[in-house]
Amino acid sequence: MKTVPVSPVPAPSARVPDPVLSRTWRDRWRDWRDARLKSTRFRRWAESWAVPRWLVRRRARALFDLMAGFVYSQTLLACVRLRLMDHLASGPQMLRHLSAVTGVPEPGLQRLLDAACSLRLLERRDSGAYGLGVLGAPLLTDPGIGAMVEHHALLYEDLSNPVALLRADRPEGRMADYWTYANTAHPGRLGDEQVAAYSALMSATQPMIAEEVLHAVPLEGHRRLMDVGGGEGRFLSQVALRAPHLRLMLFDLPAVADRARERLATQGLASRCEVWGGDFTCDELPAGADVITLIRVAFDHPDDRVIAILRQVHRALPPGGLLVLAEPMAGTPGAEPMGEAYFGFYLMAMGRGRPRSPAQLQALLSEAGFGPARLAPTRLPLQTRVLLTRRDA
Repeated sequence: MKTVPVSPVPAPSARVPDPVLSRTWRDRWRDWRDARLKSTRFRRWAESWAVPRWLVRRRARALFDLMAGFVYSQTLLACVRLRLMDHLASGPQMLRHLSAVTGVPEPGLQRLLDAACSLRLLERRDSGAYGLGVLGAPLLTDPGIGAMVEHHALLYEDLSNPVALLRADRPEGRMADYWTYANTAHPGRLGDEQVAAYSALMSATQPMIAEEVLHAVPLEGHRRLMDVGGGEGRFLSQVALRAPHLRLMLFDLPAVADRARERLATQGLASRCEVWGGDFTCDELPAGADVITLIRVAFDHPDDRVIAILRQVHRALPPGGLLVLAEPMAGTPGAEPMGEAYFGFYLMAMGRGRPRSPAQLQALLSEAGFGPARLAPTRLPLQTRVLLTRRDA
């Protein structure tokens, strides 16, 4: 059996913690709560009464889910790789049929199907057949989810030793190799073979983000939109349908820009969309757009590089021009684990980026010369949030 080396962790220090000079009533209450939760006697008491017992069971389930989360994710990955949702798109199927089309023997597949049902990816019908579950059906309508599930195999390899990842000065795993532009001093020199994989992934997952952004941002009254870091042009393709009056521009690394030209040409948008290649941290952006979009760009980079990008955008916009900054953000109410846990580790494994709250992004915008930004409400804040700001006259 292959073992994963684990970095030694120093023993907890016996030193008395530094005194806290000022403690709020909430902190004092939390100290009292923690003392109760650490007490076996208190837990036994809580388990003997209806309401406390409900809370204990709920928290025990939450803790178990944290421990078992990797198994749940691998269950989802197996469903995606076996294309179970595709096989069930036309309706529920019996185990024997699913075994034949997936090539997995019935005993093993039965175990997967039952696991998927418990996670609501699938659902067992009264007839004994298996159909789509409430969490599995969306994979049929949004192929970007399946693409991300497959992609996460790289992240899980890097997270096999999370302590080593935390201690590393720079990431050196599968994710760092995949996101090549985040870990090179000269991203403009990357060739097509180095950008193809991540460009395809970004293109596959862009529609679900673009729909949220275009629902939140009114584009009436604007003439020309430039998508900076626009990848293969998937976002611009949806802008073209939503706002047929706009002229379109795209700026990305030269190798990515070549891919965008080809895709946009096949969609009949070559005459409507101009494409430039360059490095947006140091190359001057083309002028002419009164709206510039940064879709899932800022959180890929450290603060100094984000400020450099924002300054380039500020110079390219005319007075009164609009900047649209859209990405998942830290501190999103009801979705805190998405920002601080998921993207915190994902971006660390990827390179030097990090999730930021709207307030942290506002600070970077201010340093780049922009005025106050406002949050435009989106329907799925977990997926993306949108900040809007203008260049002052």
